[in-house]
Amino acid sequence: MAGLIKREDIDLVRERSDLKEIVDAFVTLRGAGVGSYKGLCPFHDERSPSFHVRPSVGSYHCFGCGESGDVIAFLMKMEHTTFAETVERLAAKAGIELHYEDGGTGPDREQVGRRQRLLEANKIADEYFRAQLGTPDAATGQQFLAGRGFTSEHAAQFGVGYAPQGWDNLLKHLQRKGFREDELRLTGLFSEGQRGIYDRFRGRLVWPIRDMTGATIGFGARKLFEDDPGPKYLNTPETQLYKKSQVLYGIDAAKRQVAKRRQLVVVEGYTDVMAAHLSGVDTAVATCGTAFGSEHVKIARRLISDDGTGGEIIFTFDGDAAGQKAALRAFEEDSKFLAKTFVAVEPSGMDPCDLRQEKGPEAVVALIDSRRPLFEFAIKAGMKNFNLDTVEGRTGALRHAAPIVAGIRDSVVRPGYERELAGWLGMDPATVHRAVQNAQRPGTGPSSGHRREDQPGPDGGRAPGEDRSGYQRPDTRDPAARMEKEALEVVLQQPTLLSAEQWQAFYAADFKVPAFAVIHSGIRAAGMAGATPSQWVEQVRQEVPAELAPLVSELAVTPLPARTDEDLVRYCRDIMNRLFELQITHQKGDLMGRLQRLGPGGDPAEFAALNRQLMDLEAKRRSLRARD
Repeated sequence: MAGLIKREDIDLVRERSDLKEIVDAFVTLRGAGVGSYKGLCPFHDERSPSFHVRPSVGSYHCFGCGESGDVIAFLMKMEHTTFAETVERLAAKAGIELHYEDGGTGPDREQVGRRQRLLEANKIADEYFRAQLGTPDAATGQQFLAGRGFTSEHAAQFGVGYAPQGWDNLLKHLQRKGFREDELRLTGLFSEGQRGIYDRFRGRLVWPIRDMTGATIGFGARKLFEDDPGPKYLNTPETQLYKKSQVLYGIDAAKRQVAKRRQLVVVEGYTDVMAAHLSGVDTAVATCGTAFGSEHVKIARRLISDDGTGGEIIFTFDGDAAGQKAALRAFEEDSKFLAKTFVAVEPSGMDPCDLRQEKGPEAVVALIDSRRPLFEFAIKAGMKNFNLDTVEGRTGALRHAAPIVAGIRDSVVRPGYERELAGWLGMDPATVHRAVQNAQRPGTGPSSGHRREDQPGPDGGRAPGEDRSGYQRPDTRDPAARMEKEALEVVLQQPTLLSAEQWQAFYAADFKVPAFAVIHSGIRAAGMAGATPSQWVEQVRQEVPAELAPLVSELAVTPLPARTDEDLVRYCRDIMNRLFELQITHQKGDLMGRLQRLGPGGDPAEFAALNRQLMDLEAKRRSLRARD
């Protein structure tokens, strides 16, 4: 069992991972001052760039939506991977060997090596199938795609390929690439007979099935020839890489839009995913030869940040009996979502692929727009089993529908559906209300407490300025608050420019703004000794309350007004001197107050001591001004 990754290894991964290089893969960055970059935020829509990156301290922050963190947090949010998965990916890229706490281990080296070989085999097979689609032997496959309204460009966009007829075309290709037979047996690309292994996919159109990161982990293949004795669709069997209950076709292409819009559209087949995306419904995915189940729910919840504050899951099904059955199976998983669940059924029974071909892409968009709540669909589908012209039939339908209405989490919507149900059944609303109340189970209804999975982000998941623990957003229109903010920016971004004397004076400073005072205390607790700039900021983030960690990130990436390194040194010196002068002013004010309270009849020795302290402070202030 894998243990926790050791903290020092995590720090090393942060240190050796180039934040700008990672962000550059998703965002176009341009210079924004010395050592600072900015671009359009990948986490929300904007027209002018407010997303800032400072590689030297390993931090990013968006001044528009408040998203912030380090390289690990960025990749987690973009790729929707777990913390451990992200650290392990970055470690592998940087050539870092990870160590684990509590006697645990990371992935076994042999297992990791085997997994890499499987990924490489699938990648080569993917490339091989795509190349084969352009050959004359693939004419039937090309005609199949064209007949469904897909061009060669569309096929290339979705990586569609062709597995040629024959028993060992792919086998020989992979063997020429250096793969041994014992490795190939584990890929799921081959079947086994009395004479050994042979190609699993033959004479079929092939769709690559990719994981969240875009790595090919399996394939789905569509039958093309009548003499093929196999099923219409044939998928990769369960392997170390491919678990059909844990994968969604098209998730690699849809994930960013799903996370951005907080919408996931579930269609039934590979061509439906293609048709949906080409029609503008770019949040569409499909299950791979299995019903939408609990493992798929976990993927969906992670992508749409399923916290009860929004988001929707839309299932599309054929209007036939099989489609209704699939919709009701999906309804069984509804209780695991906090997001609203809907169903979109095309009355004539056309799937998104047929709909796009027959009526155009607008019809696919209209289908999704016509969605209705899944619980409404479940109620009406079940009511079809009862004869509503009889008392017994209406009573049976009520018994079927009451638990569904009782399970509606929104206490405002539930009474409305009680009235709707009463109308559908032609029954007294009070009778329906009593039936719904009686059907209400613990954990449902108005007091239901659907507790979300504990998935805190590295920054605690709260935007700066959120007053959940008494920390108000600092108002930097106040000159003193602005002074404290600028000093914290310098200390977080350029700690190596401070002298020992300046560090001592900074530690002794008395910050007045509550949020800045807490961060100041966090800086003192973190300790700069031995830390690199990126480790330094992360240590400070760890020392402050979670709701202030985004503010630390913001301070760490705010562009400093300097165009050259010389300007930067001068700016940092001036800011620290101004902070210290402000502190001297505060201290002088305190001493003057004590002198006034002492009065003419006070202790002469104390009077003299206070005056000496005032003279020392004034000498310090003059010294600071002389350095400007």
